[in-house]
Amino acid sequence: MILNKKKKTSIIVLSIVLIVLTFIVILFINIVSELKNGEQTLSKMTFTDINISSIKDGAYTGEFKAGLVFVKVKTTIKDKKITDIKLIEHKNGKGSGAESIISDIIAKQTTDVDMISGATISSKVIRKAIENSLVEK
Repeated sequence: MILNKKKKTSIIVLSIVLIVLTFIVILFINIVSELKNGEQTLSKMTFTDINISSIKDGAYTGEFKAGLVFVKVKTTIKDKKITDIKLIEHKNGKGSGAESIISDIIAKQTTDVDMISGATISSKVIRKAIENSLVEK
């Protein structure tokens, strides 16, 4: 059976549309799965009270991931105080407002600070990454 040019074009276009739709569905499923994993991680998350005065001077890296949010930080300790926290990487979706938690942690010299309203997930992940940079140093 010979297909005319119009039918061949229609079949090709339909095939491309189906491939694109399949890709979108797979991407959507992966995003939903990551979100669920992130929710589970956050629901199990605990924070540790860190004694900053027991940490030797130096720069320490830490990271944490919960679902689609990933944070990597470098925390600097000098003279028994947090003097700087650099945000090396923050994959945050809409949680960039959470980055202001860093100044709170430096000002209060503890990771036990309030989360940033509207960016709670990123706040928790940043806080945990900082904690991870300082645990057992």
